Amino acid sequence: MDSCCYLKAVVLDWAGTTIDHGSRAPAIVFQEIFRERGIEITQAQAREPMGMAKREHIAAIGSMNDVARAWQDKYGQPPSDDDFDSMYEDFLPLQKKTLRDHCRLIDGVAEAVRECREMGLKIGSSTGYTRELMEVVSEAAGRQGYQPDCVICAEDAPRGRPAPFLLYEAAMRLDVYPLWSIVKVDDTEVGIQAGRNAGCWTVGVTRTGNCVGLSVEEVNALSDQEQRRLCHEAGETLKASGAHFIVESVTGIPAVLDVIERRAARGELPI
Repeated sequence: MDSCCYLKAVVLDWAGTTIDHGSRAPAIVFQEIFRERGIEITQAQAREPMGMAKREHIAAIGSMNDVARAWQDKYGQPPSDDDFDSMYEDFLPLQKKTLRDHCRLIDGVAEAVRECREMGLKIGSSTGYTRELMEVVSEAAGRQGYQPDCVICAEDAPRGRPAPFLLYEAAMRLDVYPLWSIVKVDDTEVGIQAGRNAGCWTVGVTRTGNCVGLSVEEVNALSDQEQRRLCHEAGETLKASGAHFIVESVTGIPAVLDVIERRAARGELPI
């Protein structure tokens, strides 16, 4: 594809989209901080709010009926804001330690991003991780050949996803507008919702992301039929959240950009 005429930037999520196949690091830590308080949560519960700022994510898990009931049975009352604050304080150092083993770039990401740059696009990124956590991730990603033009973290906006503010901040730092000239790529429901709320084109990522939630090795151990089923179900989930397009991994982004360019040339907007 030649240089883009209408699109100006791609803003990519991190865990499950560009690094950490299956978005495993945060799910592991969310389970652990509840386990430390005598509350067992499932992988599905840990993953359901994925994409939110991490303190909000913890509160969302704690507010789930089954989790709040288990907390009530153990402590005689539902979890409070103080409890969520305490868990968040424990979350940060544990997540930082865990991240060191979950910063591998997903196969094909560096090459796909390079192709996007060759189309004349700027590359932004946003995340529910804090800046302290992203220092670990960004350094590791850079060593593997991925360095976006901006890294927007949880504390860079007044509210995290699904609010659009992280994308507004990315647009300002990239000096890109209107918002429909940005393509938001994410593997979480709230990330897709944030893209729609900002007025961006949105692309949902299935195979490598949170909705499938499996490592490369775990995916490859499945039959082709089971892999197709999981990717299809993930795609349906992300479509329901508003994704305009679905890809199995970031390697599919350049082809999607070509389609969006042709639609933009016809005057279509991501409504």
